[in-house]
Amino acid sequence: MPCQPRAPYLAAVAHWEAHAAAVFASAPYRRADDPLERLLGYVDFRKALLAGDLPDFTCFAGTIVQEAYLTHPDINAACGRNILGHAEELAADIEAAKRKYGITGDWTAESLALHMQAVIQGGFVLAKAAGGAGPAAASIDHLRRYLEYLFGVQR
Repeated sequence: MPCQPRAPYLAAVAHWEAHAAAVFASAPYRRADDPLERLLGYVDFRKALLAGDLPDFTCFAGTIVQEAYLTHPDINAACGRNILGHAEELAADIEAAKRKYGITGDWTAESLALHMQAVIQGGFVLAKAAGGAGPAAASIDHLRRYLEYLFGVQR
């Protein structure tokens, strides 16, 4: 039987995906009836997860994709499915919130969902560079303010 050195990495990504799916499926924001409340609750939940050591709250798939995107396309694809699939879930709530609140503009639910993932993943990179959650928390705070602005939330 030939050696398959990528198999453990693909298994690790699959394990991460299952773990992340379980964490987000049972998250408190899922219980909100209003799609905008779910969206803002998601952002609050992401911030609440910023506890412990860096590996405790950063994204395994995001970490791996930064290294594997060019040299290991199968691992990159698995990580991409995880990150982009999560964005697709957010896009559904964004689209529902746009409809409910009559939000128009030259942006799509999909593009905003990807932006949200870029902010969160970028926050993780900054947290790793700084050695702590501070930059990620600040990025998530800015993301929440941006969403409030887009949807006309008054503080």
